[in-house]
Formats: sequence, structure tokens, C-alpha cells
Amino acid sequence: MNPSSPGRPTPPPDPEAAPRSQEFDLSSSEYYLNRELTWLVFNGRVLHEAEDERTPLLERIKFLSIVGSNLDEFFMKRIGGLKQQLGAGVRELTVDGRTPQEQILECGEAIRDLVDRKRKLLRLLTEELREEGIVLARYDELSESDQSSLRDYYLKNIFPLVTPQAMDPAHPFPFVSNLSLNLLITLHHPKDATPSLARVKVPVGAGIPRLLRVRTDDVFVPLEEVMAHNLDLLVPGMEVDRCELFRVTRNADTALDEERADDLLAMIESELRERKFAPIVRLEVAKGMTPHRRGMLAAEFGLDEETDVFEVEGMLGARDLMEVASIDVAELHDPPHHPVDPPELTRDRNIFHVLRDAGPILLQHPYESFSTSVERFLREASEDPKVRAIKMTLYRTSAETQVIDHLINAARNGKQVAVAVELRARFDEGANMRWASQLEEVGIHVSYGVVGLKTHCKTIQVVRQDYDGLRRYSHIGTGNYHAGTARLYCDFGLLTADDAIGGDLTELFNYLTTGYKPKRKYRKILVAPSLLKPALLEKIEREIVHRRNGAEGRIQFKLNALEDADIVRALYRASQAGVQVDLIVRDTCRLRPGIPGLSENVRVVSIVGRFLEHGRIFHFHNGGSAEFFIGSADCMKRNLESRVEALTPVEDPRHQEELRRVLEVQLEDPRGAWDMQPDGSYVQRRPEKAGKARHSQRMLIDRAEKRLKEATRLRKRKPKGVARRAHS
Repeated sequence: MNPSSPGRPTPPPDPEAAPRSQEFDLSSSEYYLNRELTWLVFNGRVLHEAEDERTPLLERIKFLSIVGSNLDEFFMKRIGGLKQQLGAGVRELTVDGRTPQEQILECGEAIRDLVDRKRKLLRLLTEELREEGIVLARYDELSESDQSSLRDYYLKNIFPLVTPQAMDPAHPFPFVSNLSLNLLITLHHPKDATPSLARVKVPVGAGIPRLLRVRTDDVFVPLEEVMAHNLDLLVPGMEVDRCELFRVTRNADTALDEERADDLLAMIESELRERKFAPIVRLEVAKGMTPHRRGMLAAEFGLDEETDVFEVEGMLGARDLMEVASIDVAELHDPPHHPVDPPELTRDRNIFHVLRDAGPILLQHPYESFSTSVERFLREASEDPKVRAIKMTLYRTSAETQVIDHLINAARNGKQVAVAVELRARFDEGANMRWASQLEEVGIHVSYGVVGLKTHCKTIQVVRQDYDGLRRYSHIGTGNYHAGTARLYCDFGLLTADDAIGGDLTELFNYLTTGYKPKRKYRKILVAPSLLKPALLEKIEREIVHRRNGAEGRIQFKLNALEDADIVRALYRASQAGVQVDLIVRDTCRLRPGIPGLSENVRVVSIVGRFLEHGRIFHFHNGGSAEFFIGSADCMKRNLESRVEALTPVEDPRHQEELRRVLEVQLEDPRGAWDMQPDGSYVQRRPEKAGKARHSQRMLIDRAEKRLKEATRLRKRKPKGVARRAHS
């Protein structure tokens, strides 16, 4: 099977012989692509950005690093979960007709192809870096003086942290931590030829880089190379026969049953401990490791040597190449991007007055600034004496984000603050527990959402005493409240004083803090798991009815993933009815477009670029009364049925036009778009005039800058002395 074709599709039938729509069995597995394989195909597109000569050199290194990091997480989350299913004897087939074992084997084939592409590319990029004066060197390539300098640095700054661990009858095989890089040393005493083994962990992290700089030049040597060539410091007097490198990946899918947990915090702490000692799901070994040692390690870790062991030529742990990608050489990076201030948010007006008087504000990150919009919203709420309460959901954040500081400041200023913290945000559990503890220490009411459901919605509510009574101001977004990712991820947000949305968020927060769901009524927002999926299915069906009645039918979704089989089936039915379906799907997509009689009215486009596409837009033509929604949910079964999600309508015609522009620009992107084929493979667009092809993200940067310039020009043209309405 071609790993770039993540399904078992038959060749598309001849259009002349296309069967009637009623002859398609939409429960048949041939019409659904595999979730895991389509995600790996997405990483092939990311890797292609590193292969593409149009991408600046250090950005190519960045994409190579991202693929390495993504594959690490894939093994931890997806392969780990499949192995658990296998161990539990799960025989139920996926909607695409695969068993857990089949998925593991097919994923292995696709991953080996990606690894081989990475290997070839790293060799090529290493040469191109050298031409630019950036050298990834081996230790034995250095001069004696440079080797001596590195040895001294290692001895003073790293060696005290290194601990060799022997493996013999008196010393059992040591614990090997997740994603750790390790030296396996075979050695013997000069007077005894009997070999013995020792393991040495390479202490990367906590301020210690993987790549050590030689003097002040842009010459870097991997730390493991320095260690391997200075083993006499670790085992003085011993003879070293071999030094081999390996790396392990552990299962991170260790979720416990929270319904049986008396204390959710204690359960999460227990889960993190279990994850630390979770089974190993992948062993990577450096090329050249002896078959005997490779087999020994596989047996020690309980792995199948054929399927679970990956031999890597070149750098193990390619995610650490981000250290190279961050080198500050402007001409080897994308042009610098500086988010603009949202045009509506002038600095001389209270943000709540703007929202109340001028209406809602649609935010587009990273084109527009997160700090001068969302963080400003929270900062002013924390300081405004008329603000009475702040409520917020928190899925992921970071130390450099001001969100936590603003919430603490609000509490210290006497405001009621309630935060729903999701402790089970994968790989951020520990950080979220620390944030929760920090918030509770200043008297903030912290809750942990609803039992059995992850709180994934991105919402803030501010209750303010306005001149005419209490008014609710809201933010609903598609991205996390995280300043770092807000500069790298494409997301949308809506700031609004809409009373109906405010009332809906009050209901939502009351649900999150109590878990009580009977008779909750929402006027505008669509909330999962209760309302969202039925609403999407109903709106798809409505487009079908419009089309059958002779009107135009059109559906446009922009998503990270389209995995839910019910939504896919509904979109197939819409296509059969003649509804035009445009899907911009970043990674996983089960639907097969372009099958005559089934999905010839569907096109699927994937955008890959300098920013990660993360925003969600749902657009329904609705007989000319267009509907647009943005929010936190993808069309995945877990999002629609096992998470608390929220979509908000975008009703202002100006904002609907902006969202329509985003969809149009990305659907017609000549540089960053990939068109999905009926078999699940993708073809990148290659315009004839490649030099003039502009990426949709570049167009949106220009669009944001143009909006700001137009707004600034209009403000300057206003007559001086015109009083603004501003109620106290």
C-alpha cells in the first residue's frame, strides 16, 4: 500500500458508469480514510515544506524539527493507544475497516517512509547550512584545540550531571525515561576480557542544549558525541569496546477512570506517575548498532524487533534541531512578522465602551495582536472598578502569557473570579495543576469541569456595572489563551457585548462549575456534547433541502480535522444532492472527495505554511441568509461527543465578509494549498508563474495591515473636538 494513500479505496469509477446515489452504501469502509494514516500523510506535507527549496533554509530546519516532534507525540498518543487496544483484545473495526494491529503495521510503513525522507533531507540541509557558515560537525572533525575546548566545557558544565549505570547481576537494567537519549557502552577491564555494559543518559534539558557551540562560531557538535569521545572521564582505566546510541518513546495514553476518583487532582498526579513508567512503544537506535545489542534492548523493553525498532541514520531526536532553526540569521528566515493592533481597539478608549458602542470585534491571530486584544480585555477587566466578575476556561497557557497575572490581579482588586481549568490537557497536566494551585491561593474559585468530559472551549465572560445595569462582555475563540502559540497559530476570536451570547455563556459556566445540565437553554451558541453535533447535522440537512427545492446549497468548513463518521456521511449525502461542499482541513480527513456519484461536489484543501492553521469556521449558505460560526471544536467524535466545546455565531455582516475572504483566499491559495485526491493522497498546487505565487497567510498579513491603515486614516480625518459618547 502507498503510505500516502491512507485508505483502501478502489479506483474511482468511470463517470459514465457512476452508480445512482441510492446505490452507495455509506456504511461501507471503502468510503472512509483512516484517521492515523491521514495524520501521517499530513506530516508528509509538513516535511515537504522542509524539502521545498522555496522555503528559507532555517525555516526548512524548523519544519524538519516539527516533523520529529510530531512523530514523537504520534507514538506517545496514537500508537500507544492502539497498543493498549491490542493488549485489551479489541477486535472492533474502525469505520475504515481496520483492526488495531493492521493500523499499527500500516502506520509503521508510513513512518519508515517519513524517517527515510528525513534522513536524506537532513544530509542535504547539513551541506546547505555549511555553505552558509552554520556547521553541524562530528567531534572527530574538530581540531585538537577545539576538541580540548569542548572537553573543558563539558567537564565543568555538564559532566557533574552525568551518571553511568552498570548492567550486571548486581545492577539490574536501569529505568529509561521517555524521549531520553542514551549511550549504551560496552567495556571491559584491561586485565579481564569479559565485556560488561553501562547505560549513560545524555542530560539534555534544564538549560543544557543538545548541540554545543564551538567557541563563538556557528559550529555545533551534538552533546552525545562529546560524551562518547570523552568516556575516560566516566570510566577511567576501563577499555571501551563500543558506544552505541538509543532513544525510547513511552505510551502517554494512560487515562484513568475519573468517575471512580474521589480527588481529581490526585488522579491526575497518579496518571502522570503512571505515564512516567508507562510501557515503551518505540525504540530508536543509531545506525550501526550491533544486531545483538539491538535485540537485547528490544527484549528488555518488551518490543517486537521487526515493528517497534527503528534504525536512524543521522540525528536521533530530530526535534532538537529547533536549536539550529532559532539561529538569528535574518536572510535564512521568513520575513519578520509583527501582529498589528486590531483596528477597532484604539488605545485612548476603554475596551468595554468600544464593545458596547461600536459592536463586536472579530480577531484574527497571529495577524492581529493577542496582547493588545485578549490580554488587554483581561487586563482592563482586572483594573476597571466597575467590573464585578470574571469567568474563564483555561485549557493551555504559558508562563510568558499575562492571563494568570491578570486573573490574580482581578481577585486582589476584589472582583469575583472563577476559572474552569482543564487538568487533562495532554502534556500540560502538570503545568495546569500548578496554575490551578496558584489561582486558588489568592482566593479564585477553581473548578475542573464536568466529570467524563474535557473542557476544551475557549471562553471568557466579564460582568460589568454599566450606566444602565449589569452588562456581560464575552470572548469566544478558537485558540488557547497562550501568548506563544498566538504568534504561531492562525486562530479567530470574537469580542462582544451581545446579551444573548452573554446569557448563553452564563449558562455554560454554571454547567462547568456544577455539572448540572437539565433544562439548560442556549439562544445562540452551539455547545457540545449536547447540542453541537445535532445542530451541524441539521444544518447540513437544511442545505440538502434547499438544493432539492432548486435553491443554491453550499457548505464551507475550515477545520483541523474531519474524523466523525456521522458528519462525513452527512456531507456525502449533501454532495449527492448537489450541495457544493468546500473543506479546508489541516490534517486528518476521513472523507474522500471527487468520487463520481458520491462526492464530486466536494473539494478538500489542506494549507501548510509558516503558521499552524488552527482556526475553525463553519459556513452555511442557508438559502441566502448566510450563517457563520467560529469556535473550539473540530469535527471529531471526541470533540463532538466527549468534550465541552462552544461555537458562536458571527452575525455582523462586516465580520461575515472577513470570514468569507479568509475561506476564499485559502481555497484559492496558489502556494500553500494541497488538493486531496479521491484515494486520500494530496497534490500540491504548482502555478506556472511560481515566482508570483503568494501564500494565503502572506495575503492575510497584508489584509490585516491594510485594515489597520484604513482605520487609522479614517480616524485622522475625523473633525477635532468631536466628543465621543462615553458613559460613566
